[in-house]
Amino acid sequence: MAVKIRLQRHGSKKRPFYFIVVADARAPRDGKFIQKIGTYNPLTHPATVLIDRQKALEWLNNGAQPTDTVRKILSTKGVLYLKHLLRGVGLGLFDQATAMNKFEAWHQEQEAKFKARRSTRC
Repeated sequence: MAVKIRLQRHGSKKRPFYFIVVADARAPRDGKFIQKIGTYNPLTHPATVLIDRQKALEWLNNGAQPTDTVRKILSTKGVLYLKHLLRGVGLGLFDQATAMNKFEAWHQEQEAKFKARRSTRC
């Protein structure tokens, strides 16, 4: 069974709201899903994304394929970078504590960029 991580549309006409779900690739877009792992609201400025990193990471490690949009969301939230670091831990390149330190440093840097970008727009 091919498993995808994709968006499931909710909301009324011209007011989209999405759930980030894990679903069978053969299931319809708004149909049956296996697990809900987050939400995405593109109407807020900036877009609001809430995602459970552990569930997303678990599904990615089990072979679930994200769609293009979800891949971009996971990348900005750091899930794909965390997967990359944990693969390095598995290969013995560095230990778990070093990987988490690298992730925290990356996360702080991303937050600083986000705040700087937000302050220049307002």
